[in-house]
Amino acid sequence: MPSYRIYTMKEAPRKQFRAAPHVSGETAVKRRDYDEAGTVETSSEYAAWSLLGETGRPLAVGDLLETDTGDLRICKYVGFEAAHWLLPESAHPPGEIAPPVEPPAPQPAAE
Repeated sequence: MPSYRIYTMKEAPRKQFRAAPHVSGETAVKRRDYDEAGTVETSSEYAAWSLLGETGRPLAVGDLLETDTGDLRICKYVGFEAAHWLLPESAHPPGEIAPPVEPPAPQPAAE
């Protein structure tokens, strides 16, 4: 049975997320906006939603489920949709070295 890692959205970003218009397609999410909230083993994200609702820890709009393979699913008003972690621009894949920054070329002296 699949296992899902649960991420709950923090309250400040949740207010913004709830007020934003619905956009279909993959949602970019920031890791800093979420707290880990354990795991659940169920057959699907909808089964996880149902099970967690019965335990008193229901998933809310904006919360995430992550599969063992790293696939993210975000809970929206219309169901679950694909999501991905938004990485900072300065982030590089592990083992990759950032390209060197070239210093600016010297400017000719003004006469």
